[in-house]
Amino acid sequence: MQVARDAQNAAPDSLDISIVMPCLNEETSVAGCVQAGLEGIRSTGLTGEVVVVDNGSTDRSAELAAAAGARVVSEARPGYGSALLRGFNEARGKYLVMGDCDGTYDFRALKPFIDPLENGSEMVIGNRLTDMLAPGAMPWAHRFLGTPLISRVLRIFTGAKVRDSQCGYRSIRADAYRRLGLKSPGMEFASEMILKAMRKGISISEVPISYDVRSGESKLSTIRDGWRHLRFLLMSSPSYVFIGPSFLFIALGLLSHAVTLFTANGLEIGSATWEPVFAGGIFLVVGVNILMLGLISKLFAAREADQEDAIVSFYRRRLGLERLLFIASILVVAGVGIDAYVFIEWVGDSARDLLPWATLAQTLLLIGANLGFGAIAAGMIEAEQDNFTGTAAG
Repeated sequence: MQVARDAQNAAPDSLDISIVMPCLNEETSVAGCVQAGLEGIRSTGLTGEVVVVDNGSTDRSAELAAAAGARVVSEARPGYGSALLRGFNEARGKYLVMGDCDGTYDFRALKPFIDPLENGSEMVIGNRLTDMLAPGAMPWAHRFLGTPLISRVLRIFTGAKVRDSQCGYRSIRADAYRRLGLKSPGMEFASEMILKAMRKGISISEVPISYDVRSGESKLSTIRDGWRHLRFLLMSSPSYVFIGPSFLFIALGLLSHAVTLFTANGLEIGSATWEPVFAGGIFLVVGVNILMLGLISKLFAAREADQEDAIVSFYRRRLGLERLLFIASILVVAGVGIDAYVFIEWVGDSARDLLPWATLAQTLLLIGANLGFGAIAAGMIEAEQDNFTGTAAG
């Protein structure tokens, strides 16, 4: 209990370790987890505290945690992320450790989460998917479907070489945590932590850990919480959601128009003939719309995070509102010109097949209009950011 008493009057960052445990009705296990956490701190030879964040418990969790030596704080906003955010903001250690107080994690084995932080790493994540995973500790769907899928998506979106992205046993340097600007109130907090760490250049290590059967009733919802993770990743990665698919649609559109304009009877594919008269316009319009949505989402993200990527940088240096409007005007004029040519040929009772050219004209008109309005929307975001920056600077 000496560690806990020493922590009571400590100033921020004056302790070495703060273990933060979110808690919602865990009276059967919280005391044991607190005691294990204090023992783990002592095993490192460092100073520290255990902070239990009571997230609306209706049992004796808070009382038992305090009696076991924890500093108990309350967070009224429901959610795993909300509790951790409150706990991290209350913590006084330069090394922050997070973990559930349901008996699944062994807080006595704390050194693997602290030693890397003292040797250059800024964040350490546990890996439960090892031979130390206790039978029955993790549902089959989580073990073989949910966790591997979300971890794979995170690796694709961020490049993070983490096998168990959903493990809740982690440590991070307090100064690195403050750079992240985490906000998620729910279970997606775990994914946000990794995604923002990669974008901020924070180094991550992964260590194998044991994982035991939890005590009490699980608060997880497989479908709901899995979707929250996936939804967060999709909303945070416009390049994968918008930019990549847009180029695919634009390429298909250009190919389709080339086939209809420059082949007499379509493209022969085996015994079939592909004659995509309308497909080209559909693909191109959809592709350009997706591209503009991606650009707008990236501009919005850059405004919120005050950080731009290569696409935003290219837009600001090479395009901008005026050039996009000029391109849109050229496309509209070209569409009107082709439409005029089609009309003249039609009036002259031309024997030529005018449908491909009429389709191209409508495509150019639609793309020009959509590009123009998209450019204005992007310009509004740019103007709002400039006004905000100017106000802040003044």
